[in-house]
Amino acid sequence: MQKESDCIFGLRPVIEAIKAGKPIDRLLVRQGLQGQLYHELMVEVRKYNIPFQIVPVERIELVTRKNHQGVLAWLSLIEFQNIENLLPMIFEKGEDPLIIALDGVSDVRNFGAIVRSADCLGAHGIVIPEKGSARITADAIKTSAGALHSFPVCREKSLVRSVEYLKQSGLKVIAATEKSGIAISMAPLRGPVVIILGAEDKGISRELLALADQSVKIPMTGNIASLNVSVAAGILLYETARQRSV
Repeated sequence: MQKESDCIFGLRPVIEAIKAGKPIDRLLVRQGLQGQLYHELMVEVRKYNIPFQIVPVERIELVTRKNHQGVLAWLSLIEFQNIENLLPMIFEKGEDPLIIALDGVSDVRNFGAIVRSADCLGAHGIVIPEKGSARITADAIKTSAGALHSFPVCREKSLVRSVEYLKQSGLKVIAATEKSGIAISMAPLRGPVVIILGAEDKGISRELLALADQSVKIPMTGNIASLNVSVAAGILLYETARQRSV
């Protein structure tokens, strides 16, 4: 559980923080909350697409016993971007976009390590869903070697819709899965590409796999049949960078 010192609470303080453009990582709202300020808050939450949960008051009081008025928000440590704004900027620079989409990668250190590799190896951004993704914590930033302060991260309501948008915009969709029969060295990765990586326990969802133009795997010869997701991301990014440099 995040600490009280990391959050703001109270209806008016949270509303004013949102209106001032402060990036909100997440929001807890007490069940049954009503009133004019509550409705004003929810207008702002929906306007800026802020992730929120309706929870029992006990959940909020695990963090603070102060006069929270049924509302608790955490400020984000980074400023998220929107994929529909980021992609045109990449094309305008005359570059072939390389985007990483993470489906259910929730470990903060894995996430930080993926961002570090993505930044080092020429990716343009990472897309994550609002729900089921790693929180941007101090540990994530440390593991990224600070890359999270500048590397574009797009947190979108629907990862499926985001990948659909990327596909419609001309990006080839590559799904990384051990069930594929095609090695990454055989996949064409030179043009505009989005690479999907899934959580180690669940893999990539069926909806996202259905959008893939091609699935690929990392060939392995040892006794263990899977890699840590951040290691797999590094290998995939290196192969993409290698192909693009030839």
